[in-house]
Amino acid sequence: MKAILGDIDGNLEALKAVLADIERQGVDSVCNLGDTLGYGPNPVECLDLAMRMSVVLLGAFDHAVLFGSESPRSGEDHLLWTQTQLETIGEPADQQRRRAFLSGLSSLHRDGNILCVHGSPRDPLREYVFPEDVYNLRKMSQIGAAFDRLCFVGKTHIPGVFIERSPDGWEFVQPEECDQGFHVVGHKLICNVGSVGQPRDGDPRPCYALFDGERIWFRRVD
Repeated sequence: MKAILGDIDGNLEALKAVLADIERQGVDSVCNLGDTLGYGPNPVECLDLAMRMSVVLLGAFDHAVLFGSESPRSGEDHLLWTQTQLETIGEPADQQRRRAFLSGLSSLHRDGNILCVHGSPRDPLREYVFPEDVYNLRKMSQIGAAFDRLCFVGKTHIPGVFIERSPDGWEFVQPEECDQGFHVVGHKLICNVGSVGQPRDGDPRPCYALFDGERIWFRRVD
């Protein structure tokens, strides 16, 4: 059983709650889809916990902390604050270890015909895939052509499953419709695992996904 999570966004309390829930699920590996850093007040502590995970990807905010923001209006003040936290908390060796870890992160991870990214298969770092994009057939067709069978994403902070019903038709299934687990065989799928640190679907509880190779379950944590 794998746990797949993302968009921790520096929310230490939420991350600890999710990790405690993961421990109770018989999980053998944890995949973090990126943006471990972000809007919350504990980026360093969250990064230290993320460094113990099986797979950690680079998110857009993580990338901006390392290399600077491409947009001066994109959370610049908080970006600079986060950079200061990484540069001042802990001993110099700890600071260097954290920066080396961030610098070594990839924007994607492949496991057979399963792809994991922060944004989308077409643009692993920056592209959003929103539920309403199922009506944008050109966008979804191009995204669908960029991966083999199953792709796990984050970035929008909105959990759910995108299903390719036909070459020119996609459907979005909300987590509430997956109580018994969503069976992944038979269709090309994109699963947004939601957000640990800043959910944006009207439910404030942290959200992540479990995957056993055949079914996906969404987990909400108090």
